[in-house]
Amino acid sequence: MQTIFIWNKKIKFNMKIIEPFCQISQIEANSEAKPNLVLIHGWGLHGGIWETLIPQLEMTYKIFNIDLPGFGRSPVSNSTYDLDYLVESVVSILPEKCNILGWSMGGLVATQVALKYPEKTERLITVASSPSFLANSKNPNGLDDSVLETFIQYLSEDFRGTLIKFLSIQTLGSKTQKEDIQRLKETVFLHGTPAEKALAGGLNILKDSDLSESLRRLKMPLLRVYGKLDTLVPARSIASIDKLAPKSEKELFLKSGHSPFLSQTPEFIDCINRFIAKPIETE
Repeated sequence: MQTIFIWNKKIKFNMKIIEPFCQISQIEANSEAKPNLVLIHGWGLHGGIWETLIPQLEMTYKIFNIDLPGFGRSPVSNSTYDLDYLVESVVSILPEKCNILGWSMGGLVATQVALKYPEKTERLITVASSPSFLANSKNPNGLDDSVLETFIQYLSEDFRGTLIKFLSIQTLGSKTQKEDIQRLKETVFLHGTPAEKALAGGLNILKDSDLSESLRRLKMPLLRVYGKLDTLVPARSIASIDKLAPKSEKELFLKSGHSPFLSQTPEFIDCINRFIAKPIETE
């Protein structure tokens, strides 16, 4: 792990980046080159959430499974914990060309990576994510501001309890709710307790980020994956996002909530494989 200092004269930010932990597939020397697939987890968790999928995904892709700063096995620096910080942390270990998949808050990170570094991003996949998690004129069916404000307040009082409660909400409505919440609970503290700075900063990212107007600038293929039973990114918000990304593809998993890759794993992997297998059309 190395420390990187980033100075951007244009927008005047100075950032200290500690390379995050990234589990990379081991590819046999004589095997055919596989497409790169980067996995970015959501708030409160770490790359271990993809554990049950990785053996199957590795059959087709070289996997880069990242723990965002302050989660799992990744340290957090003293820089401001915002979306740009997460983006630069991820980019510090990205391969030259890759397909990027982000779940929930990870979808915001993946989208911003694609916007800032399109030369690295071959395809973008967002899972149970939204360019704006809060309701606004572009996404009237998003969350009410009070939902995240309440979690931010409770986080300072009982961050472990707040974390478990937020994870429980993610499984609401799922046909496999009991199994999903058990999987999330088993994963969350597997590599220690998430940094409070990362938890608070992540909630603020969910509250403050709005990439709605930027989606039209994306040039690479975009796949948006949703769960019909999701309560954090409700299915009724999909139509609004369709208008922001009219050239994108979408997939709605009818028996899933916020974690379709856990609830309907085989179908989810098939969906990802079909999308990445399509040739990229050049304009």
